[in-house]
Amino acid sequence: MSDDPSPAEFRDRARSWLATVARPAAADGGWGSGSDSVAVFENWTEREEHEHTARAQEWERLRYDQGWGALNWPQEYGGQGLPGYYEQLYRAEEAAFEVPRRAEVFPVTQQLVAPAVGVWGTEEQKRRWLRPLLRTDELACQLFSETEAGSDLAAVRTRAERDGENWVLNGHKVWTSGARVATWGVAVCRTDPEVRKHAGITVFLVRMDAPGVIVRPIRQMTGGASFNEVYLDDVIVPDTDRLGPVGEGWRVTLTVLAAERLDSGNLGLDNADRALRLAAHPPRPLTDGERVRAADLHIRALVQRAIGQRVTAALVAGREPGAEASVGKLYATGTMRRTSDLVSELLGPSLVADTGEWGTYAWTEHLLGAPGYRIAGGTDEIQRTILAERVLGLPKEPSR
Repeated sequence: MSDDPSPAEFRDRARSWLATVARPAAADGGWGSGSDSVAVFENWTEREEHEHTARAQEWERLRYDQGWGALNWPQEYGGQGLPGYYEQLYRAEEAAFEVPRRAEVFPVTQQLVAPAVGVWGTEEQKRRWLRPLLRTDELACQLFSETEAGSDLAAVRTRAERDGENWVLNGHKVWTSGARVATWGVAVCRTDPEVRKHAGITVFLVRMDAPGVIVRPIRQMTGGASFNEVYLDDVIVPDTDRLGPVGEGWRVTLTVLAAERLDSGNLGLDNADRALRLAAHPPRPLTDGERVRAADLHIRALVQRAIGQRVTAALVAGREPGAEASVGKLYATGTMRRTSDLVSELLGPSLVADTGEWGTYAWTEHLLGAPGYRIAGGTDEIQRTILAERVLGLPKEPSR
């Protein structure tokens, strides 16, 4: 018989603890006061990014030290050994309190990179990396995408060449969130150009302050620069920082991508909820069409949360939720698009005129940023291909 607390008991405990360390969030989500940011990709300056990261790290360390972080990890890594869905139960309670919002580098560190180290790391690597990553003493970013490879991650060109007990890395990565604040970068590199592309890949953890690592922000159409390009110029990485066997990097990469798609099912729900609150505080009476759009978005948000629960159920059952994760990713991007549609109808011209009115022009950050998630975490086309091949059993298109 399991000694795990029941979900209701766990949520009661979490709520009681949160009440001792954080203030309850304002009623109705603080509508009309405080920050009205709905940015999909943050528009911080480098100084603002460092300051926000430091505040979020302080909160994550408090959680970890008091037993509310790394919930599904074994006790040896500071966790409670609870089933994975207890983290979602905790987050549901935390949402009712004023705590620092986690920028993308935090879930990347705790939910993508740490699990990959847990699966592929040596015992020494687990001892060295897991606690600092889970406590966020050290943060990690993904050095995956390249301009030449596009959506075909296995076509990476960044090279890693063996030099005794070290590797020398040369290449260029793009769309890297958190590169300015990360301690480590998880780099997908080509180590053997003579074999088929999926077999010639190896993964390394690269110190982001190592000589030869150059981080340059990429200006986005939202006006911010939350993404970066990273140049690797003769960067020396010890073999002890290689994650997984040489040539098995594609399998390591898939471990990270699977976790990324699991997390992506929650994308956009906060902004969908904010859009529904906008519909509840309209500047004028809603039209019948706007009421229909609001009802549709409300139902989509409920369904998206239900899909997230199916993903969690698959994890609890010990299955890799490949199809469920792809459905969740596709559904989430659809929710973000319909959020944009509703807000555009509700605000009209005030959406594009910066009058200083709370909760109006700020929505441009969502409208301009949301389309990016049709690419991030695996394009919509890739998700449909996964479903076509793995669920419908359709044949792969022959190579041309």
